[in-house]
Amino acid sequence: MDLRSELLKSIWYAFTALDVEKSGKVSKSQLKVLSHNLYTVLCIPHDPVALEEHFRDDDDGPVSSQGYMPYLNKYILDKVEEGAFVKEHFDELCWTLTAKKNYKADRNGNSVVSHQDAFKLWCLFNFLSEDKYPLVMVPDEVEYLLKKICTAMNVELNSCEMEDYLCQEPQGQGGLTVWQFLDMVNSGRFLRGIEQEAVSMAVEEVYQEVIEDVLKQARSPHGYLWKKGQLRRNWSERWFMLKPSVLSYYMSEERKEKKGSIALDKHCCVEVLPDRDGKRCLFCVKTPSRTYEMSASDTRQRQEWTLAIQTAIRLQAEGKRSLHKDLKQKRRELREQREQRKAAKEEEMQRLKQLQEEKERKLQELELLKEAQRQAEILLQEEEQRRRQQHAEMQRTLEIQLREAEQARASMQAEMVLKEAEAERQRRRILELEDMQHRLQEALQQEVKARQDEEAVRYAQARLLAEEEEKLKQLMKLKEEQEEYIIKTQREKQVLKQEMENKNKCLEEAQKQLEEVRVNRQRVDQDVMAAQRKLRQASTNVKHWNVQMSRLMHPIGPGDKRTVSGGGFTGYQPLLSRQDSSLR
Repeated sequence: MDLRSELLKSIWYAFTALDVEKSGKVSKSQLKVLSHNLYTVLCIPHDPVALEEHFRDDDDGPVSSQGYMPYLNKYILDKVEEGAFVKEHFDELCWTLTAKKNYKADRNGNSVVSHQDAFKLWCLFNFLSEDKYPLVMVPDEVEYLLKKICTAMNVELNSCEMEDYLCQEPQGQGGLTVWQFLDMVNSGRFLRGIEQEAVSMAVEEVYQEVIEDVLKQARSPHGYLWKKGQLRRNWSERWFMLKPSVLSYYMSEERKEKKGSIALDKHCCVEVLPDRDGKRCLFCVKTPSRTYEMSASDTRQRQEWTLAIQTAIRLQAEGKRSLHKDLKQKRRELREQREQRKAAKEEEMQRLKQLQEEKERKLQELELLKEAQRQAEILLQEEEQRRRQQHAEMQRTLEIQLREAEQARASMQAEMVLKEAEAERQRRRILELEDMQHRLQEALQQEVKARQDEEAVRYAQARLLAEEEEKLKQLMKLKEEQEEYIIKTQREKQVLKQEMENKNKCLEEAQKQLEEVRVNRQRVDQDVMAAQRKLRQASTNVKHWNVQMSRLMHPIGPGDKRTVSGGGFTGYQPLLSRQDSSLR
């Protein structure tokens, strides 16, 4: 988080504090005063012309945060130089504006933290809050900050009680606002039984560590370090404070008189020294220009100081200016990774749920298939039963048809008589067609004779033409008569051609009729043959029944069977002979 982002968080609280109506807009006169105060605390040269020009009275009304940002960026934030102002004074200005409106301390004086401690907690909240507006601090950072304060007081934080409190407290945007956080601290649920002075000292220590980047400082009454002088080489007791880039030492813990400082960079190192000159727990800090020797009160203090100085040197080597900014970024990355793992786990659970649902759906489909199979078996049984019924019905139908065939056979015998009459009519028709064929043959012979006559005429014409050529000179006078004769001959020729065409057409029609007669004759012959077969079958049946009737009518004696059967066969033989001759 850079300096601009830190400043914007505090300015956001000041802007929202001036927004009395909570409309997201602040009057220009108030913004003018705010800008003037920001110029002062940030040690920026005042630009009254730009200030008056930007916030002149007109009819535009109040200004929103988006409308104030261009001026804030151009004339204030772009001109801020780190180290040129006291950050604490800037935060106090913004805190004064926002606390007056939003911070409600206990009027009975039962608040766990003082007004000054609330200001420092507000600064810590801004540092640890998310970079999204409105500003909130996620529960992990709340727990981290409370643990830091409790550790400074040598008290253990009750995490379960804090989780219960966070679950009961409504959280917007996924975290607590600064006012909810201060109310939680003032409630005393997590700092129960601790004096306000101890809380103030712990808040001050955490504030210096996190906000002022104090990596290590001596703790009274036995937290002073002894430092060896460079010129006099004597040992003096000093109160030390370590920051990422410098190790400063003062006369006392009030830090009113600074005696010196040691600049730290990646080329420095810290080493543990053996006891000598009556001093114990020695260590030194080596810089490119000088070596500083110091003595701690005990081994534990020496180890803490050497580790802290090594941490500062490591931060300088890595190009990092603040330990807690780095730790905050790492915690944020861990939270993001945790959220990603949580999302992945939820996605995996969702996928498993989908697979379970898919499995259940498959089982349901399997049950449906089994049910469908049972239904199919039932339908198959019903189909088999229906097929058997149809088979029985078909058998009954065939029996009915057999009886109908017996009836049809009787009716067929009656039809045979009709067929014989029809055959007789066909024979007469055949005779008529044969007579017609004879007449057609005579017409054809006449046509042939006409053709022969035409050939004779043509031959005579050719002979006359030859004679005409020989006697052309003699017959010139007879030319007109000859031409008339030729015309007459051509007309006769055309008449003969027309007659010949007519005769050809008649011949073709006669041939077609002859073909039809032949087809009808074949069909009639087939019908006659079928009738003969039926007649023979009927004759056989009649003979059989005659034999049976004869047996029933007369007693059977020796030799009677031959006589009866012979008589029956002899009686029906002439009838069959007559029928065959008539059909032929």
